[in-house]
Amino acid sequence: MNEIMKPRYRIYRRQGGMFYLFDRHNGKRESLQTTDKPTALRLLQAKNEAQREPAINLQIAKAYLAAFDPQMARRTWRDVMQEIPKLKKGNTRVRWLTAIRDKAFSSICELPLLETRAEHFLAVLECGAVSTNSYLRRIHRFALDMNWLPWRVLPNHRWQALKFKEKRAITWEEHQRILGGENNSEWRAFYEMLWHLGGSQTDMAMLRAEDINWADRTIAYARRKTGTVSVIHFGPSAAEILRFRPQSGFLFPMIARWKEADRGKAFIRRCRLVGVAGVSLHSYRYAWAERARQCGYRRFYRPGRRAGRSVWSGTREIGPADRCRGRGSRHP
Repeated sequence: MNEIMKPRYRIYRRQGGMFYLFDRHNGKRESLQTTDKPTALRLLQAKNEAQREPAINLQIAKAYLAAFDPQMARRTWRDVMQEIPKLKKGNTRVRWLTAIRDKAFSSICELPLLETRAEHFLAVLECGAVSTNSYLRRIHRFALDMNWLPWRVLPNHRWQALKFKEKRAITWEEHQRILGGENNSEWRAFYEMLWHLGGSQTDMAMLRAEDINWADRTIAYARRKTGTVSVIHFGPSAAEILRFRPQSGFLFPMIARWKEADRGKAFIRRCRLVGVAGVSLHSYRYAWAERARQCGYRRFYRPGRRAGRSVWSGTREIGPADRCRGRGSRHP
């Protein structure tokens, strides 16, 4: 009887003064990360109490955590998701506002953080898409960084691997088919500049006549995504197109007013009409990188980015961070 009533855990002290916890059931040992005996005894008492009264463990934990953060017991995943966009700007904020409306998140929106179990996240991942997986990881990490979540819901190695669809460059033949099916001169010029300069669709759409230096044959603009200044030399083909664009203000005044998503949808519709599939406006960037690599442009990694992380990673036939400009233009 006395053996049955023995507490599951006991503590002992090693050389150096550090206290350790010993589990009588499985023989495992765990450091308490303290040399203070009163603190070690309190931790021991908490571990043994948790074994004797498992039904009220969560309520006890909530009571302790409420003293640290009064909102912790009531904070839900909806609260977390609503806080993240407040820290973002521009298109990143728009993407976050769109992402948190994902129907896959509906099952955890009103779920308190402290009551979340691994199966809750697994259910979200099962009914969601790749973007659900990506954004849930970031939401989870944000809650941990803010100390709103005292423990991980899923360990890192239990998250499903992110498997994106294959991305590819648009070919010259496909580009010509798109131009052949487009009657609007502004859209035609826009596609041509994407092909020659290889910029992102938003950066190209927001180009202004004042960005052009005709003496040096360069276009200079601040990238919307990073704020860094990009200076591009353009060749005769691009110059011929630019001469027929407005001499002041936006080079593509109608397209500049469109949202990024609307420009993308218009391009997809045009591709469908001319029988082109598997590409997006971003494919023009991949196409430029492939042509530049074939021309022998050197590769380099962007400052401040981890190796292998760049706009070109994930494309076919090119390595990560192949960064160069394309036909009709040359890098400074």
